Amino acid sequence: MNTKGTLTLTALLGLSLAAASPAKITAQSIIVNPVETKLNVEVWVNKDASGKANPTYRKGERLNAAVKTNQDAYVYLFNVNANGEIDLFYPNSYEESNFVKAGVTRVFPPQGAKYTLTVGGPNGQDRLLALASKKELDLNDIARFAENQGFAEVRVKGQDNLARALSIVVNPLPADGWTTDVVTFRVGGTPVQGGATGTVTVTPGQGQPPAPQPQPQPTPNTSIEPGEKQDGSRDQAMVDAYARLKGEESLGTATTYAVAWGDGLWQKFGGVGAYGDAVLLHANGSSRSYAVHGALLERYLALAKAENGGVRPPSRLGWAAGDEKVIPRNTYGTSGLYGFFQSGALYGTEKYGTFWLTGDVLKTYQGLGGSGSFLGFPSRDQYQLSGAWAADFEGGTIRTVNGVPMVYRK
Repeated sequence: MNTKGTLTLTALLGLSLAAASPAKITAQSIIVNPVETKLNVEVWVNKDASGKANPTYRKGERLNAAVKTNQDAYVYLFNVNANGEIDLFYPNSYEESNFVKAGVTRVFPPQGAKYTLTVGGPNGQDRLLALASKKELDLNDIARFAENQGFAEVRVKGQDNLARALSIVVNPLPADGWTTDVVTFRVGGTPVQGGATGTVTVTPGQGQPPAPQPQPQPTPNTSIEPGEKQDGSRDQAMVDAYARLKGEESLGTATTYAVAWGDGLWQKFGGVGAYGDAVLLHANGSSRSYAVHGALLERYLALAKAENGGVRPPSRLGWAAGDEKVIPRNTYGTSGLYGFFQSGALYGTEKYGTFWLTGDVLKTYQGLGGSGSFLGFPSRDQYQLSGAWAADFEGGTIRTVNGVPMVYRK
């Protein structure tokens, strides 16, 4: 960490939540608020005002970042590189406060600032995390300002450690008191002559490029609209779900019409990047549709095929009752996805696979804190042992004894 206005910023991370929307699944998710929140924050860079395109910067190029909130909030901008090095570049000693008024775009560096942001190395993927909070946060265990330094020294390294540290910081807040957004860019190509080192170097006493401005979003190039049926009508529950989930980012474009499936409807989507294939689905008469993605969708459909040939949802799970959620790393170092259904749940991890739980076993597991408890993630499907339900986890087991679920540590 350099002093007096020179800071090397490193790779960037985060996720984006729409106003009044639940946590959105994303390959860049590091810390996720699992509840609906009306607070929304947007972050973007000057080469991509949409915040979605992952533009490429050459070493030595100038960079601007901008944030905007829909409510008054305190904003924190973290930077994490491929080596796991982390910097906090807002708040800093050059701005009076990190309090951002609703609807006001804040640009970094601002006009007349005593520093500039110049892209350096290493080459690779950068992610910028914006965390907005209704209350000012105490980051003393994460970063502290030394005397005469314009930027704080960050004490943690690695995005997993940052996620754990931030989870502790936001824990005292009301459930809907914070949210996050992310912008990504790549560093590579032919360097600008005299380019700086470090992913983003903060240089005092120079001007900055024009502030990034919001741009109109492109219309998806698809012949089938979300919720569109073959007769040209639209299923409103799917239309609403696509908007709620920022479907162009997490679902992609529709690959089928919304068609009957069992006693309801579903529509398939091509997916985006790490999300994998996706569907929106709901039972007849339901005013709310939900998404199932990737590995969870694959297992969900496999269960349906095994039970009924794939013509309706699997009975042990039923229809989706909530959107998938990203689960941060637990004490065993495992992260994954959670899908909630009418009669059960799916938990998916790269380490173990995707498994189902249901009934009293699921209720007991979630009552202890689910994957965040000492049990951790499931390591296999729920199964029957001596005619009673049982389940195995990273840190223990649940056994049904005389009709009562009993929990055992390893």
